[in-house]
Amino acid sequence: MADLLVVFARRPEPGRTKTRLAASLGDEAAAGLYAAFVEDLAVQLADPRWQVRWEIAPPHDGFAHRFGVTPDACRPQEGRDLGERMLAALRRARADGFDRCVLIGSDAPQVGAAHVAAALDALGPPGEPRADLVLGPATDGGFWLVAVSEPRDVFSGVEWSTPRTLDGTLRNARAHGLRVALIATESDVDDVDDLRRLEESLRGAGRRSLSPAPMAATRAALARLRDRA
Repeated sequence: MADLLVVFARRPEPGRTKTRLAASLGDEAAAGLYAAFVEDLAVQLADPRWQVRWEIAPPHDGFAHRFGVTPDACRPQEGRDLGERMLAALRRARADGFDRCVLIGSDAPQVGAAHVAAALDALGPPGEPRADLVLGPATDGGFWLVAVSEPRDVFSGVEWSTPRTLDGTLRNARAHGLRVALIATESDVDDVDDLRRLEESLRGAGRRSLSPAPMAATRAALARLRDRA
């Protein structure tokens, strides 16, 4: 199989997961909501067009069983910061023989197979690339997706989790002379404002995603939160 999708995920541990959401929802509820995100993504991203690999931080032996994924598809993230971990994952994909790699996080439950396909289309077929780097901008100034054929270090010196994250990555890409393509802007769910926007989009009142995914587990988790309120 020529293409690999890497999903960065975390152990949904109360008190250590979605801490900004936890400040409003509580530790257990925030961890449960994040677990619903992962459950949905595991369903929505499965596709015969690519192989899926889950990279977990911190390492968690029970992740595969909890979310119904193959244990061989799970491995720990490696690196001191997010940039190092992403670069390591992209380089591993290339070393393992994949022609193209798409990497996403697990904070946007609306992401589905259509998003991955759009990134691969923007990248172009192996041997006939249209872009060297594909990024999915996030509404907070970061990015929710990166796709490459040949990994290049465009992450060094980038300020993570700031409104300048995407700009810093684009500046590095220009310094390397890379052709960059941007796909749909999406929202990570990091705080209660993000969660409110997600709920509005589910009701059809907000900006629609590239191709709205079912998000069955997320919808159920949100319903439980509303019942509890």
